[in-house]
Amino acid sequence: MKRIGVLLAGSGVFDGSEIHEATLSLLAIDEADAEAVCFAPNKDQYHVINHLNGDELNEKRNVLTESARIARGDISDLADMSASQIDALLIPGGFGAAKNLNQWALSGPDGSIDSNVKVLITDMVKQGKPIGAVCMGPTVLAKAFEGQDIDYTLTVGTTEESSPYDIKGISEGIESLGGQIEMKTNSQISTDLKNKIVTGPCYMMDASISDIRKNTKMVVDKLIDLI
Repeated sequence: MKRIGVLLAGSGVFDGSEIHEATLSLLAIDEADAEAVCFAPNKDQYHVINHLNGDELNEKRNVLTESARIARGDISDLADMSASQIDALLIPGGFGAAKNLNQWALSGPDGSIDSNVKVLITDMVKQGKPIGAVCMGPTVLAKAFEGQDIDYTLTVGTTEESSPYDIKGISEGIESLGGQIEMKTNSQISTDLKNKIVTGPCYMMDASISDIRKNTKMVVDKLIDLI
C-alpha cells in the first residue's frame, strides 16, 4: 500500500491546518486505497486565534498536539519522520502552514521556514518522490526550495476569479524566490511533471466545501499517480 505523508500544522484555519482541506485530503487518500501517515512539528504554535472573532488568545498550544485532533491521535513527531518512510508528501493549507511550518503570513517571502520541514521537502525532491500542496501549502515549498537549483512550478489560485486573499502578491512572492506560477481555478490543478509537484488553490479562492472536496481529490489522485 502506498504511504502518503500528510504534514499538518495545527487545527484550525487561522492558526493551524485548514480542517476541511486536511480532512478531505485524508478522505481522498483512503478512497485511493493508500495509507495516510500524519505528522507535525512538536513545538508551540506561533499564536492561538479565537476562531469566533479572530482575536489572539493569551495561551500556548502545541502544533503536534493540536494536529492530533485532525489525525484522531494517529500522528507522529515530524522530527522522527524521513522521506524514506513515505512514498509521497501532502501539505494541506490554512494559516498554520504559513505561521508554523514557515512564516509567510508574518513576513512574506522573507519569512523563515522550520528546519525539519525544509529537510523533509528537499529530501523528497532528491529522492524523486511526489509532493502535493494546497492553499497556502505551496508557500512552504517555495521557502524550502529557496536558494536551490530547482526550476519548479506552483499555483495558489488565479487573479481572474474572486478570492479573499492577495493572489497576485503571494504569486509574486513565490516568483521572487525562483518559482514559476500558474493561474488555476478550483476546478484545476498545477502539475510540475519534472519535479513531481502537484498544487491546488482550495480556499485561496472563494469556494464551497464541495469545491474543496473536488480540488483536494484532484491533487491527491494526481499525487498518487506520480508515485
